[in-house]
Amino acid sequence: MKILVVGDDQALSECQQKFGDWHIWLYAPSHPVPANLLTEADMIFDFIPQKEDIAHYSKERGGLIIFLNTSLITLSELLDGTRNADSAFFGFCGLPTFLNRDLLEVSVTCADELNALETICAKLNTKFECVADQVGLVTPRIICMIINEAYFTLEEGTAIRLDIDLAMKLGTNYPYGPFEWASRIGISNVYSVLKAMYAATKDERYRISALLEKEAGL
Repeated sequence: MKILVVGDDQALSECQQKFGDWHIWLYAPSHPVPANLLTEADMIFDFIPQKEDIAHYSKERGGLIIFLNTSLITLSELLDGTRNADSAFFGFCGLPTFLNRDLLEVSVTCADELNALETICAKLNTKFECVADQVGLVTPRIICMIINEAYFTLEEGTAIRLDIDLAMKLGTNYPYGPFEWASRIGISNVYSVLKAMYAATKDERYRISALLEKEAGL
C-alpha cells in the first residue's frame, strides 16, 4: 500500500514504526500536497490538516482513504461539507507519541463508516478503537488533563516534579509521569489541546495552569 504522510519527520517515523516498512511511504512536509503525490497514494495520514486542505483533497483526487489529525478540531468541523463522496475520511490522534500504540484511536462522522474502517485497519494490521468525534478525542484529553493537574500541584508547592512523576507511576502503573509525558508530547502541544478543549467545553477541568502556559512560551 502507498501511504502518504503529511507532517514533520517525527510523524513519518511514527507511521513507519506503527504500520511497518512493507508499505511504500510517501512524504509531504506541508500543504498544499503536490498533485503527483495525491495521484500515487492509496492512503493519507495528515498530521497538519486545515479546512482548506480538505477541499484540495476533494478537488484533486477521489477514492482516497484519508486520516486527519483531530486532536485540536473535530472531524465534522474539518470536513464541514467539503468531503468527496468517493473518499473515506477518519479522525485520528496525531500528537507526538500517540500514534505508535497498540490501538489506533479513530473517530468517524457516521456509523455507516465502521465497516470500511474495520477493513482498512485490517490492511494496516492494527487494532483500533472508535471514539466520539470530539476535540481531544479520548486519550489526549485524559493525559493532558493529568499533566495540567500536575502543573497545578507544582505551582502550589505540594511536591517537586520528580516526586510527582514517581508517585503517578507507582500509584497508577502509568508508563510515564505527567512531566515525562509532557516532555515526550511537547509542552506546546499539551497547551494547544487544553486550550482547544476549554474553548469547546468551557469546563474548568481544562483551565490551563499558569506555569504550564508560561513553559509553553505563550
